[in-house]
Amino acid sequence: MGLDNVAVQWPRTGRFYEPVAPAEFVDFASLAEHVPTNAGPAAALADHIAETGTVRATGYCELVDLLLGLTGVLYATDADAEDEDPVIDPDGCAWVAGGLERFVEGHAEYGNEVTFDSVAAVMRKAIAAGRLADQQLRWLEDRLAALRDDSGEPPQWSFTVTELTVLASFYRRCADRGFAVYADF
Repeated sequence: MGLDNVAVQWPRTGRFYEPVAPAEFVDFASLAEHVPTNAGPAAALADHIAETGTVRATGYCELVDLLLGLTGVLYATDADAEDEDPVIDPDGCAWVAGGLERFVEGHAEYGNEVTFDSVAAVMRKAIAAGRLADQQLRWLEDRLAALRDDSGEPPQWSFTVTELTVLASFYRRCADRGFAVYADF
């Protein structure tokens, strides 16, 4: 079993979080109809969100952690470490969505296929324009090296920009409508 990010009502009103009705995401089904024909995973993700109000987040964890510079973002480990429920509040959802949206925008010149190398290139370019470029580039190179396996091979990510756009849209929808995301694993 993996990690699901479930849209829930914020704040909770009782002991448990109430899931958001999938009807809040029903328009995601139309996203699936408008994606390019080679974007099967994006269509599947959009359909799943439309049906359940949930993202199966396990496959995106490494990428999101790298893009946002933290560990366990989609697992909501900051809240968990503070003895709180593993929930990403609406502001956190906006932060996740914003990071994904900026990445998608920065990836435009590299095409639709998102690979380890294209992620590294986008991040290097973004960091090089920053204030603490040398320090942040060293941090990035350390993070990239840590993602490689014992033989030096990078993760075999298989994402498209379209798929990450759908993922960002889920977190943006939660932020815009005041929903939180519960990390269910």
